[in-house]
Amino acid sequence: MIARTSILRPLRALLAACALLALPALAANPMVKMTTNLGEVEIELYPDEAPLSVDNFLKYVDAGFYNGTLFHRVIPGFMIQGGGFTAGMQQKPTRPPVQNEADNGLKNTVGTLAMARTMDPHSATAQFFINVANNGFLDHTQKSLNGWGYAVFGKVSKGMDVAMKIADAPRGSVGPFGDVPKQDVVIAKMERLAEAKPESAKAEPAKKK
Repeated sequence: MIARTSILRPLRALLAACALLALPALAANPMVKMTTNLGEVEIELYPDEAPLSVDNFLKYVDAGFYNGTLFHRVIPGFMIQGGGFTAGMQQKPTRPPVQNEADNGLKNTVGTLAMARTMDPHSATAQFFINVANNGFLDHTQKSLNGWGYAVFGKVSKGMDVAMKIADAPRGSVGPFGDVPKQDVVIAKMERLAEAKPESAKAEPAKKK
């Protein structure tokens, strides 16, 4: 009599192989390359956590909106902000604002990308900032005017040294604007990477514990 285990073992192996074949390939997160006059930065976006913010950001990227804009506000030990002004602090017209997604569980930690906005929690359009420090006070606490926080939607995956260099740029004032780099820090080009790279520890982008 044939042992039952001798039949079950190859059957289980076959079923396991079939299950593996049936699994769809997981799509990698979108990746964007930002070329500045101080170097290149690669950014991984998080569409699962911040679908509206990522879609909004990529529409600006694909339209070439960011090309020629500045990092117009830089504060070492805090963040660098850009994507809304061209040389001479000329503000660009934007698309309508997007809903604040700061309640998505992502934190404003070093290297994360978040939407800049006015005091209105749902006023974010094109401007963004890169955290160069852990800025927990920017995180969502409650759905109120002061508690909404700033929506994280991506993270620098390569070129954080460039972001830090931008943060350390000598700064001054231009009209009513403060913390403006004395020498323009220009985003020459923002583009999607042709081939999305594997997720860089997506499970640990900036999740709240």
